[in-house]
Amino acid sequence: MKQALVWPNPEKDQVRGLIGQMARWFSQHRVMMRIPKDLADAVGFSEYSLDTSELTADSIDWIVVLGGDGTLLRAAKELAFLERPVLGVNLGHLGFLTEVEVPDLLLALSSLLQGEYTIDERHLLSASVLRDGQQLARFDAMNDVVVAKGPFARLINLETFVDNAYVTTYPADGLIVATPTGSTAYSLSAGGPILAPDLSNMVITPICPHSFFDRSIVIDGSHQIKIRIRTIHRDTLVTIDGQEGHPLEDGDEVVVETSPITIRLIRRPGWSFFHVLRGWRKGH
Repeated sequence: MKQALVWPNPEKDQVRGLIGQMARWFSQHRVMMRIPKDLADAVGFSEYSLDTSELTADSIDWIVVLGGDGTLLRAAKELAFLERPVLGVNLGHLGFLTEVEVPDLLLALSSLLQGEYTIDERHLLSASVLRDGQQLARFDAMNDVVVAKGPFARLINLETFVDNAYVTTYPADGLIVATPTGSTAYSLSAGGPILAPDLSNMVITPICPHSFFDRSIVIDGSHQIKIRIRTIHRDTLVTIDGQEGHPLEDGDEVVVETSPITIRLIRRPGWSFFHVLRGWRKGH
């Protein structure tokens, strides 16, 4: 029997009704539906709950995420160890990561069961925070790693290196290191380029730089980026995908490189990043 792990966003109004529909559909098609225990309790479907400590690569065939891109980002990273394909169901605005709109959900599940889908593999970034050579924290990012000043601090100086080769010092509000996936997120709003998601690059984009050297730099994903913080303020942070963060002090270093972990997104035949991009542009 196939098994599907459903990861819902409990704050979305449609979630409970959708899970009820999916439960009936899965039962009719001999697929076992499971939901992480805390989320199952939150949406009122405790009978399908599964303790995440019980999750193994052999226990799940697919992951179905109900929410927006933010929900998919969180779920995909937390469940990356399963190495299972992820189907994103969009319950928010137009998403670059989610694949299916609500009216097409059951049709998409039928395609999934019949193996009629392709895999869109996305690379993650690994970010480490170092102080005096000691690692204080480590994160995985699907979109971006952002070093930025607090709301009341002055400009910070960010000494930037690629493979220990000095690039420049940015006097700026911050610096973004983004994946191709994240090139359509914060980096884009800061003036960065759009990268096709099948590339294995990183893009460095300064935030409000106080210099003439304000263009983004695109580098191959095989390189390592190091950002050394020079600031007298204590409210400088590194944030990961806009969802988690760590405080930084003067002299701290943020080291970013391509992670060996990848996220496998389910796409229906005919999916195109450029079709999604056109839809996003029309919406703006």
